[in-house]
Amino acid sequence: MHHTHKLLLALIAAVLVLTAVLLWNRTSHAPEPGSAPMIDPGKPEPAKTDLTKLDETKVIDLTYAFDEKTIYWPTAKPFEWQKESWGQSVGGYWYTAARYAASEHGGTHLDSPIHFGQGKAAMDEIPLSHLISPAMVIDISAACAKDADYRLTLADVTAWETQHGSIPDGSLVLVHTGWGKFWPDKKKYLGTDVPGDTANLHFPGISREAAEFLARQRKLDGIGIDTASMDYGPSKDFIAHQVLNGANIYGLENVANLERLPAKGATVIALPMKIKGGTGGPARIIALLP
Repeated sequence: MHHTHKLLLALIAAVLVLTAVLLWNRTSHAPEPGSAPMIDPGKPEPAKTDLTKLDETKVIDLTYAFDEKTIYWPTAKPFEWQKESWGQSVGGYWYTAARYAASEHGGTHLDSPIHFGQGKAAMDEIPLSHLISPAMVIDISAACAKDADYRLTLADVTAWETQHGSIPDGSLVLVHTGWGKFWPDKKKYLGTDVPGDTANLHFPGISREAAEFLARQRKLDGIGIDTASMDYGPSKDFIAHQVLNGANIYGLENVANLERLPAKGATVIALPMKIKGGTGGPARIIALLP
């Protein structure tokens, strides 16, 4: 099933690229002198193939916008965005440009395996095929609503597999804690809104046992969660990061709208900024519903 999903996406992408190339060739090149017109103005345009049509109701954005409210780790520098040029230029045309700066780990982002795995893949080394994956969503929001420090357990994973089948090779596991309802309120989302305060963090994460099972007994492309970290707030050793990144598995954090995804059947495309040697970076993540 994993390879079927990726093959289908590859075929659709190939058709879209071919269509774009054909349209570019038709519109961006003037005909040679004396040649016949490329398009008969009296002839209706050919109908678009169904493969070029995307049902927007089945595309879910799993990414938070980056702005001054974007949540970063308490010790990290926040997102900065400054306008450099904005308005009518001296030439009379509209022109805008801005600059931005940010720490790698904040907002909706990807943790590359090298983040906690010595010698593992950096941002630019993650295979593209691993960033297009069938999504398996494990919902632990009910337990998290009762305990802000709840961690995904091995029992949660096995219960999901009992209901939905074994997690397929090449999957992206997404842990739905329900914490997205607090974004972008730092106090509620992190447990503290004091800059530099890591002693009072409270939010759900992934237990060591669950991380070890997923890293050693299953073959994942990646794992994601709708909190600030794969490790729960009070963690001091970041063991889930150590285990998962150490197995060359990337992580997605601060993932939005997980409540809109089914337990299985969706395909997720997670494309991070390709920072050479990077330990992490902003990612635009979307889900394609079945």
